[in-house]
Amino acid sequence: MIDFRNSEVIENPYPHLAELRKFDKPIWHPELNVFLAATHRDANEVLRNKGLGRIYQDRVPESEWQVFNWLHSDSILDSEPPKHTRLRGLVLKAFNRNRIESLRPEIARITDSLLDEISNKGGVFDLISDYAEPLPVKVIALLLGFPPEDEHLLRPWSQAIVKMYEVNPPLDHQREAQKAAQEFADYVHTLMEKRKQVPQNDLITELTQVHEAGDRLSTHELIATCVLLLNAGHEASVNGFGNGMVSLLQNEAQRDLLIANPDQHSETAVEEFLRYDSPLQYFERTATSDIEISGVAIKQGQKIVSLLGSANRDESVFANSNEFDVTRHPNPHIGFGAGIHFCIGAPLARLEMSVSLPALIKRFPNLSLAQDPIRRETFSLRGYEKVLVKN
Repeated sequence: MIDFRNSEVIENPYPHLAELRKFDKPIWHPELNVFLAATHRDANEVLRNKGLGRIYQDRVPESEWQVFNWLHSDSILDSEPPKHTRLRGLVLKAFNRNRIESLRPEIARITDSLLDEISNKGGVFDLISDYAEPLPVKVIALLLGFPPEDEHLLRPWSQAIVKMYEVNPPLDHQREAQKAAQEFADYVHTLMEKRKQVPQNDLITELTQVHEAGDRLSTHELIATCVLLLNAGHEASVNGFGNGMVSLLQNEAQRDLLIANPDQHSETAVEEFLRYDSPLQYFERTATSDIEISGVAIKQGQKIVSLLGSANRDESVFANSNEFDVTRHPNPHIGFGAGIHFCIGAPLARLEMSVSLPALIKRFPNLSLAQDPIRRETFSLRGYEKVLVKN
């Protein structure tokens, strides 16, 4: 059975996931006590089936995990209707498509500024730390209303928290997550209180004021929402962009095609970035009643995992599924999930990548890998630590 902690699986999970798809139904993983849904059909069904819920189980002891627990139990990601419906409705009043689209000029400005800094360095640069990472962090910090001098705090907090989404995280990661949750929650709470006294034109201010039929976000819900928006607002962008660029630079024909027509192919290229090497690979749900998926009985209380990266390589849905194609269309990937838990940060991630990808290609048309990229040692959230490139 597949071992999600095995270094070979983390480096290249796709041959292993292809073996799971051959069963053509969810299969039981005895070590993890979960079903694995590997086909596009089944993984998509896991995300959409109303008999499955995103049920957060508090970590123990409570004295060590109290803040981490409510950051999740009071978030959109780890709640189900009717609470999920209420929270998502309130949040989308502030974090809506019009507000996101209004960020386009600022995203273009930040992108150009980062590219100018890279140009001034000359030679080799890190595609992750110099470009893919600072752009979405700066954008989400601007959107939420975090002071620029505190931007450096956000990514480390986020990375410490999301490491807990991996399979059986080690003790040192657990301790780091507890510390990050406490520090992040305290920081957002302080900023929230300041915005209540002196409102500003930012998302934290709007979230403190938003209401529907007399209902508002509680303090815990608001803090949890800000933490989730930070994570959802940049993790997919950083990893999706980094994974896609490595795939592009390792494929000379596709690289040349995109360089020749960056404006024409960038939109489909972004979607292929998200499909071919998906930033989110593992999403777990729990049966809230007895259900059946592809003839397999899932009993109430049992867990099943949507393997998104596997679904996005399903040969029955994607022609030449193991080939990277920046012109692929249609491209019905589920890289951002599906159903009620479709990634709330997806529109922002798509906007950032649709601006930053052609800008990078136009500025550095001779871009190539300077050395083998260094991958993060994680399966669920798939990305790179460092990608050194040269122009």
